[in-house]
Amino acid sequence: MQTTHEAGETVTIHVFDERGELVGPVRSPRVVKTDDQWKAQLSDEQYRVLRHSGTERAGTGALLKNKEQGVYTCAGCGLPLYASQTKFESGTGWPSFFESIAPGNVAESCDASLGMERTEVLCARCGGHLGHVFTDGPAPTGLRHCLNSASLNFTPGDERVSLADPAAKQTPADQLASAVFAGGCFWCTEAVFEPVEGVIEVVSGYAGDTKEAAEYKRVSSGATNHAEAIRITYDPALVSYDTLLELFFNVAHDPTQLNRQGNDHGTQYRSAVFYADETQKQTVQAYIKKLDESEKFSDPIVTTLEPLTDFYLAEQSHQDYAERNPNDSYIRYVAKPKVDKLQKKYADLLKGEDDGVDGEAGR
Repeated sequence: MQTTHEAGETVTIHVFDERGELVGPVRSPRVVKTDDQWKAQLSDEQYRVLRHSGTERAGTGALLKNKEQGVYTCAGCGLPLYASQTKFESGTGWPSFFESIAPGNVAESCDASLGMERTEVLCARCGGHLGHVFTDGPAPTGLRHCLNSASLNFTPGDERVSLADPAAKQTPADQLASAVFAGGCFWCTEAVFEPVEGVIEVVSGYAGDTKEAAEYKRVSSGATNHAEAIRITYDPALVSYDTLLELFFNVAHDPTQLNRQGNDHGTQYRSAVFYADETQKQTVQAYIKKLDESEKFSDPIVTTLEPLTDFYLAEQSHQDYAERNPNDSYIRYVAKPKVDKLQKKYADLLKGEDDGVDGEAGR
């Protein structure tokens, strides 16, 4: 399959800055070129694979046996895609990775070209075909991104500064803001905010405890003080923190349920706002006071306000879960009604195209 884009479109990605550090999310123009331009830039094999979804013969890829530490980037546009730490020997004859380098840098598409459904992976910035992703990979994600060497370039770790991307400067951090909310399963809260205009990125993760405790099996067992949380990166010029709070309290979860959401029980599913500063704290306090005075909820609001000490990204298998698994029973019965409510009551807040759970969607 081949994904096409219109000139002028942008994508939200993570890139390297001049210090060789991965930063983001930032906005970057999609890379759109004519067929002749791609032919002039790429080798014949790169052109066949990247632009026409070709597949190199098993065992022939130049990067298959590469064990150096570094970064794998798109051979078409230079976007960072995978880190060497996630590369593993799958025995398939193609370079394999258990997760991408950052949420949003690798896109997915349904591929039915061989008479069966597979999940194609593509560069999010130029739409170049990379390979496919399968669910027979190792821990911690259980995924196998099976890629073509021809779609990738490799940069050693000590040369990361050479990957500095102009996009790192185009969206200064002080132009964006973030909010961290916890309200039950992060699969469902994530799905509510992704379609909202002004929301740049939503990622699932853990907040409330240490880095060492930030692991799904430990958190979901209730053995840590972490809550399943989401971090929303947004543009305050397009959507306010108050609006995000309104969606959190009125759509994303039930703030009157103590240490639970529906059938999910435990402090890891508590209702909480992790505030980054005193301004956020006071804003949340004022909003909760307004809700209490309105008597919107018949039961008391039990949402806790907790200082944000850090946010730890969840395993990639949990990112965009609702979008990737719309027929999962848990998504269908828990997440989809929330997104339906969002679309019905807050249609004016949504992006031009629906990025939420479309149609039917276990935890």
